[in-house]
Amino acid sequence: MKTTLLQRSAQLSIALLTMLLASCSWGNYYIANFETLPPVVDSTMFRITNQRYTDLSGGLPNDCYLPDGTPVNRWDEPLSDTPANAPRRTSGVTGAGLVQALLDKMNSTSVLEISGIYESLDTHGEPITLSGKVLLPADGKFDRYIVVSHYTIGSNKEAPSNSFPLEGMLCSMGYAIVCPDYIGYGITVDKVHPYLVMEVTAMNVVDMYIAVRNYFNAAGIRPKYDDVYLMGYSQGGATTMAVEYMIEEFYNPYVLDDPIKIHRVFAGGGPYDVKATYERFVTTNVADYPVAVPLVLQGMIEGNALDLELSSMMQPWLCDKLDEWVNSKLYTTAQINALIGTKVTDKMLTETGMDVQSRDVSELFKAMVQNSIISYTWQPQAPVYIMHSMDDETVTYLNATNAKQRWANANIIYNFGHYGGHVKTCLRFILTVKTLLEVEREEEKANYLN
Repeated sequence: MKTTLLQRSAQLSIALLTMLLASCSWGNYYIANFETLPPVVDSTMFRITNQRYTDLSGGLPNDCYLPDGTPVNRWDEPLSDTPANAPRRTSGVTGAGLVQALLDKMNSTSVLEISGIYESLDTHGEPITLSGKVLLPADGKFDRYIVVSHYTIGSNKEAPSNSFPLEGMLCSMGYAIVCPDYIGYGITVDKVHPYLVMEVTAMNVVDMYIAVRNYFNAAGIRPKYDDVYLMGYSQGGATTMAVEYMIEEFYNPYVLDDPIKIHRVFAGGGPYDVKATYERFVTTNVADYPVAVPLVLQGMIEGNALDLELSSMMQPWLCDKLDEWVNSKLYTTAQINALIGTKVTDKMLTETGMDVQSRDVSELFKAMVQNSIISYTWQPQAPVYIMHSMDDETVTYLNATNAKQRWANANIIYNFGHYGGHVKTCLRFILTVKTLLEVEREEEKANYLN
């Protein structure tokens, strides 16, 4: 029987306490030319496997990817395709130009990227070693941690530990960025990614932050403020809200002696309602983001140990290609969409998969509700900013309206508008977060002076 979230958290707490008491040594995982970082002394800490200094003065590195897997330096579409009557318009600058404009306004251009591993639990509640990346200003001084849950990726080269996360540009403002890979990427590339399985993925994100915090605290490296930002777009938007839920409902009251203080949450373009998203695929017979169909089906079945056969719900030709196209982690989501070659849902799903009254889909819907953050009996406590484009072709806008209705009484600022497609809105989202961070920094400075 699948363990509950609370049981998983308790298991993790006991496992980490046991490892701490054992004082396990993990060898010389440290940064040779960043002298202030000591060797790891126990497995409650992040263990460093690789590091590099990155100069952003000439733009983002070539291994920085947008949500469709396109290298940001090759993406030159203009951002001005919003309707004339839209609430807000972008300038005609290209995506790459916007990124460079952002970087030109940062406090510094040198970033320290640290890849490493940490301990968490898998979908069965068993211990697992996962990977991710931390990005720091080169001098090691930072105001706060920003815990980033990344957007949907297809290829392992896009995993944070193997690339420069797009949100990493905020590091140059004076923040430490914590980016987990998720199960199925980085060190666990041979495993199936439990796509949109919220409890486990959120737990993995929180565990990385705790491991990083433990390590840097032991090294005497602490932020100016002891509260954190949470941030994520697309899959990361929903995961970020689940991370807030995990921290507020489980980690702080049940597991942590040193509670995590959330300063603010930024979520954009997220699939907060997985069931409604699938229903939209079926009722409209259109999946504008075709890769989501196999990702969601496999994620729900594998990640929740459902007694369902993928082959009964997905067309044979797509089942036959699942390992080659999706589970190999060789292709970006844009490439997988091209390989699938259709946006017509009933060409990807069987009659059973299209029938919302079938036993199989009924069981699937139960798992989807369980993994839809808006279905939880919880209201966000920390202040939240949620952004979504009404033109989003990848994550239907219905997710945003359902979230607004569900969290009507929470401290949330909603920003919905005609901002173009999913990728373009991602850049706007990061630009908006940067602006909000600047405003809060000025307010904190003014409060300090007063």
